[in-house]
Amino acid sequence: MKITWSPLALERVNDIVDYIAQENLEAAERLAIELFGAVERLEKFPESGRVIPELSRSTIREIIYKKYRILYRIEAKQIAILTVRHVRQQFQSDELI
Repeated sequence: MKITWSPLALERVNDIVDYIAQENLEAAERLAIELFGAVERLEKFPESGRVIPELSRSTIREIIYKKYRILYRIEAKQIAILTVRHVRQQFQSDELI
């Protein structure tokens, strides 16, 4: 399956990396590389993430990487990364469109 990133998800990753880079540029770069790497497994195992407890919809799932929730939708021929949030942040339903 192909993985696509929504503009919102990319923006969120960029915001996270920018924030961490204020204190530690190397840590920020490492997190970005590892976060994108964590998503790669979805190409072969799209259902490896858990169903999001707040939604209970089998096509919208999440993987947890360190302190971040990576929310994605399983589609016919692709995995759409919808957003990335800190585990303490609530996501808005419009982020899942």
